[in-house]
Amino acid sequence: MDHAHTGGPNDSAAVSPSDSAAVRRRNLGLVLRHIAAHGPCARTEVATATGLAHGSVTTLVGDLVERGLVGEDTALRSGGRGRPGRPLRLAPRRALSVAVQISSEQLRVVVADLAGAVIWRAAAPHNCAPGTPEAMADVVAAVVRRAELATATSNAAVAAAKRGGEHEAIASADALSDAAAVADAAHGTAEAIAAAADSVLVRVVIAMAGPVRDDAAQTVVMAPDFGWLQPVRLGELVAARLPGMDCPVEVINDGNAAAFAEFHARPRQRGLVLIEAGTGIGGGVVLDGRIQIGSHGIAGEPGHMPVALDGPRCVCGAHGCLVLYAGPEAVLTAAGLGELLIREGLHATSTRLVEALGAADAPAVAAVRTAGQALGAVILSVTALLDVDEIVLGGLLAHWFPWLAPTIEQQLAGRRALAPALRLTIAPAVLGEDAMLLGAIEFARRTVLSDPASVPLLPLATRA
Repeated sequence: MDHAHTGGPNDSAAVSPSDSAAVRRRNLGLVLRHIAAHGPCARTEVATATGLAHGSVTTLVGDLVERGLVGEDTALRSGGRGRPGRPLRLAPRRALSVAVQISSEQLRVVVADLAGAVIWRAAAPHNCAPGTPEAMADVVAAVVRRAELATATSNAAVAAAKRGGEHEAIASADALSDAAAVADAAHGTAEAIAAAADSVLVRVVIAMAGPVRDDAAQTVVMAPDFGWLQPVRLGELVAARLPGMDCPVEVINDGNAAAFAEFHARPRQRGLVLIEAGTGIGGGVVLDGRIQIGSHGIAGEPGHMPVALDGPRCVCGAHGCLVLYAGPEAVLTAAGLGELLIREGLHATSTRLVEALGAADAPAVAAVRTAGQALGAVILSVTALLDVDEIVLGGLLAHWFPWLAPTIEQQLAGRRALAPALRLTIAPAVLGEDAMLLGAIEFARRTVLSDPASVPLLPLATRA
C-alpha cells in the first residue's frame, strides 16, 4: 500500500499501468500538467517535453478540450516548420475545488480553480462541543453546500454574460454577491466565459488537526484538541451528508497541508519538513512532491519526538518530548508569561514574548534558548533519517525565529563541520495562517492535474 498522499510533479511515476486505459490516464495527466505549467504552448512543444508521439498528443489534447480543461488561443502561432497552430492553454475555471480548514473555533472555506486562484472564501464559527464529530460533519457539509451554491451563482452570472453581454452579467453577479463572476464577465475572453459557465466541483479537501489514515473513509485517527479520542471516519461522515454531490471528499492532516503549501511556495527541492507551533507542535513531511503520512497516518508529527530521556513525562506516555520544551505553553510559561497566557490567550501572549525578547528579558531569552536546543536535537534526528533539503519553522516558531535560529545553528554546527556537503536550510515559514488552506487547495489541484479523466466531459451542446 502506498502511504504517501497524491500530489506533486512525480505522481505519474508512481503509476504502474497494467492496461491501455491506465496508460491513457497517465498520459492525459502528463499533457495537462505540461500545459498548466508552460502554456500557452504548441502541440509540438508538448510532444517534445513529454516524449509522446505528436499523434498521441493531438488525441489527448482533444480529450482535454472535450472535458473543458484545455482551450486553444484564437491567434495562430508559427513555431517553425509546418502549419502554424493554435497555442494550448489551461482553462482553470472548468474544475473547481472546495478547501475547508477546521480550527478549534471556526471553519475557513475557499473555492479555488485549477490554477490555484481563490474565487470565493468565507469563515464561520462551528460551535461544536468537544467529542461531537457528527456535529462537526454537519457543519462542514453545510459550509461545502454554501460553497457549492457560490459556484452555481458564479456560473449563472457568467452564463448571463454569454446571453446578454457585460452589463447583464454584472447585474446578475451583483444580485448574487459574486465578485468573481463580475471580473470574469467584464475582463474574460469568450473562451474563458464559456469555460467558467460550465464549472464543476471536482474535489472537497478538508484540513483537520490529527493524523489521518489513507483509507476509503478518510479516518482521523484521533484529534485530542477536539475531544476525539477514538478514530472518526470524517470523510465518510461528511460525504454521507452531501447526497447528490458527485465529488470525492478527502481529509488531510492540517500540518501536512501546510507543509505541502510551503513546499510549493519555494524553489523546487526534493524534500522539506515543517515543524510548526500552534496549540502544540505539529508538522509535515514532503518528499519528491508527495506528502508522507506513514503506515498509520502519524508521520510528520515532531512534537512527540523525545529530546531528553530523563525529561518530564508527556501525555503521550513518553518522556522529554519536543512539545515539553518548544511547545507554546512550555515556552511562554518558562518565560514567566503563564498567567498572561491563561488570561489573554496564545497570540497576545506570544506578542508579549517577542517584545520581551527584543528587550533581552532574561527569562524570555532562556526559554527560547531551551526551545532552540530542543528543536536543534529534533532537526539533527530528522535530517539523519530523511536527508531533506530544508526545515521550515511555522506558526509561532516563525514569529520567534530570529531568536531561535542562533541556538539551532549552534546545535547543527558539529554536523555541518563533519559533512560540509550537507546543504541544509533552516527557514521560517512564508505563508502564515493561510498555509493550511493553500495546501488543501494545492492538494486538490495536483490530484486533478494527475487524473484529468476525473473531470466529466462537457455537455455536447457546449463543446466547440
